This record gives sequence, structure tokens and C-alpha cells, in this order.
Amino acid sequence: MTDTNEEERLGGKRTFGHGNDFSNSEVNRALRNHGSYYEGIAQDITPATMHYLLCHFDVPQTDPHTFRLEISGHVKNKLSLTLDDIKSRPAETHAVTLECAGNGRQSFAQRPKSQPWNEWAVGTAEWLGTPLAPLLEEAGLEDAVHSLVFTGEDRGIEVDEPIYYQRSLTRQDAMNAQALLVYGMNGEPLPAAFGFPLRLIVPRWYGMASVKWLSRIEATDSEFDGYYMKQAYRNKQSENDPGKDIRLQRVRSVIAPPGIKYRHQGDRLVQPGSVEIQGKAWSGAGAITNVEISPDGGQSWQDARLGEALGEFAWTPWTYNWQARPGAFEILSRATDGLGNTQPFEADWNYLGMENNSIQRVSVVVAEIP
Repeated sequence: MTDTNEEERLGGKRTFGHGNDFSNSEVNRALRNHGSYYEGIAQDITPATMHYLLCHFDVPQTDPHTFRLEISGHVKNKLSLTLDDIKSRPAETHAVTLECAGNGRQSFAQRPKSQPWNEWAVGTAEWLGTPLAPLLEEAGLEDAVHSLVFTGEDRGIEVDEPIYYQRSLTRQDAMNAQALLVYGMNGEPLPAAFGFPLRLIVPRWYGMASVKWLSRIEATDSEFDGYYMKQAYRNKQSENDPGKDIRLQRVRSVIAPPGIKYRHQGDRLVQPGSVEIQGKAWSGAGAITNVEISPDGGQSWQDARLGEALGEFAWTPWTYNWQARPGAFEILSRATDGLGNTQPFEADWNYLGMENNSIQRVSVVVAEIP
């Protein structure tokens, strides 16, 4: 089961859906991979059972007693580490907001038939692990090293060839991105579907960089051109466009659903009077400096109150007190980060449906709740 990589093809071309025209393939993906429960956005830490999940292939069955992490390639000291070896090293716990690069793909008017994410392919968990950089220093990267290639144990067929899920970081990014080798999530052992027994977490980057079921790290003297680096997870305009790298999360905010669900289409029903609207905002490029709320479909904007970020890698909570009068409304939120990046009303379309950080809209009916 894949995200951007598993295409439906007609004559060798990617096909697109419109509106609610979901294919069986998309439905199957959505049944296997799921977004975070939207009501969980009100929680600072997302429980594992409510956190978004994406598995490209089958979940590997790895015996933790025989597991080894191999660090090889252009290194002075090859390492073969057991899980206990890794757990014996200095440990850190960080709250990290992870977001899929395809989050919001469903909102594009012409979307590729792939994992049909709405706004909820995001979550924040507390990850326990050991920093990557000291291990690379111990292995002794040779001067010629350009990239570190991370290989997971999940394996399948892509472009008619069997491959493992692999991503790379440049030497500089691998040493400076504060990446962790993780074996715990929210105070518990890493769940199987989240990468047990070991995964990579790269804070601030979109989730595709955080390789699950990690078993190999190879130091290479050239840029890595694997499928998940050069074909999938690219911001491109056509099938043949080489596209641009996808790296840091774009600034974004989401609204925790107010009131209760109303009707099958997902509107929210709230009582008239004072209503606290709350949500979360994050950015890979800088701290959140402002969140604005429009209770009237974008005609006017007011500042929300920012809470404390849960850590340097995690989202920032916000609240807004709305004096709700009877009627139908559309509530919008938009965030701005420390570099001045602000969410757009509409994100630029791209061929794979990546990096959609457009403003969220929540339909609300204000009436007495029976």
C-alpha cells in the first residue's frame, strides 16, 4: 500500500480524480492508512491509536532479539548494533509534529489518485530515542561522504522492480537536523505499524524523511537517486518534470472541531453564545508567531491567543473566543511563522499533490443543541 508512489495508469499516464470521484484503489489505501482523528487535535500529544499512519508496503515482522542496525559505506568504523546497544546510549525524548507531505491532497480540484488525505495527516507524539549524529561520528564519516542513505525493512514492487523504502539526507543535514533513532512512542515501545523496533525521526521535515523499520545506514560519496528521492515525494508539474525536493513542513494550522457533529456531511453544531475555538499550528521553517481566525468565511480576521509550543519541534496550541449567533458560518484559520510565511487561501497545484498548506475551512451551524 503506497502513497504517492502507487499510481493508477491509463496508457502509462497518471490518472486524476475530481470532487468525490474516489476510485477503489484510493478507498483501499484510505482503509489501510488513516489520518489522525480530528477530535484529537485538541490534545497536545496525539495518542498512538489516533495518530496518522502511512505504510507504503507490508509491515515487516522483525525479531528484536536478532535485529541489527548496520552502518557501513564510506566510514572508518563499520558498526553493527543491537537494539540493546542503541538503548544503552544517551536517550532523549522530544515532542515532534509529523506531517505527511501529501497532507491535504484531497483538496486539490484535480488530484492524483493516491492516498486521499484531507487535513488530518498530522500528529504530535513524544518520541524516545538516541541522537543520530554521535553514532555517525563514532562510525567516522570519510571526507568524501556526500549523503547518508537510510533503508527500512518494508519492501515491495515499484516501477516493476522490487525495492526497499529508502530516503537520504545530505551529510550536513544528517549531522545538523537533530535526527533521532527512535524506539519508543508516548512512553511505550514503538508500535509495529510505526516502525518497530527502530525508526528515524527527522524533526521539522515532512514525514517521508522519517524512515520506519530502519535497518541500514550507508554513507555514500554521491547524491542518492532512489525512487523515493527522485520520483515520489517531489513537487513537480507533470509526469516528466524532475521537480523539486520536499523538505521542511510549510506553515499550517488546523481547527479542532467545535461542538458536535451535525449531519452526515461533517458540519459542526454549536450552541449560541461564547464558544472557544481551539487548534494547533506548526511550521518547519520557524516558530509560530501568529494565528488568525475568521468566523465569517474570510471577510474579517482576528488574532487568536497563542499557547506555549510543546517543544522546539512541536506544534503550538491556540484558542479564540467566538461570540456565536444563530446561523450558518464558515470558520477559517491561518498561521504565520517567524520567517513571515503565511498560509495561502489556495496552495499551488502540483502533479503529486504535495505540500498543500492552504487555509482550512470548517462549516458550523449555530443553533440550540437538542
